[in-house]
Amino acid sequence: MAAEVTLLLMDWRKGDKAALDRLLPLIYNELHKLAVSQLRKERAGHTLQATALIHEAYLRLIAQDLPDWKSRAHFFSIAAHLMRQILVDHARKHKAGKRGGDQQKASFDEAFHSNEKPANLIELDDALRTLEKVDHRKCQVIEMRYFGGLSVEETAEALQLSVATIGRDLRMAEAWLKREMTR
Repeated sequence: MAAEVTLLLMDWRKGDKAALDRLLPLIYNELHKLAVSQLRKERAGHTLQATALIHEAYLRLIAQDLPDWKSRAHFFSIAAHLMRQILVDHARKHKAGKRGGDQQKASFDEAFHSNEKPANLIELDDALRTLEKVDHRKCQVIEMRYFGGLSVEETAEALQLSVATIGRDLRMAEAWLKREMTR
């Protein structure tokens, strides 16, 4: 199925609108799992549902210039990035409405390595944006692993790097984010 998804992505990129119609049923369940995973990290009582998150990400995907899809993993890393952007936009609107009254600091460990929900997605997003300016690839690795749910091997495949390089990038990016978020 992964090869079929990759071929359909390439056809879609070449302008074949029918490829998108054939692609959507193949990827919908994976997108739903990704959305559920993303929402699990959100605050209790979040108003977005997984289906709405998928639809918003889909609309953003088809509205932009399509990248040169390298693989199924590459597609899902971009979908994860879009979902993160949607959740951050939603959090910023929520924070603006509350004027930050219920916001708490969150560490990188709280955001990713515990069952606790991150207290401040906006702070994490700000740290990731800073990391992206410092080292774009390490930011991509974090997004693919933690937001996209890709394995180290899938991340290596999507970025066309070795598994060892991805492991090093992941450790360095995690350490950098921990430091950045505890300032």
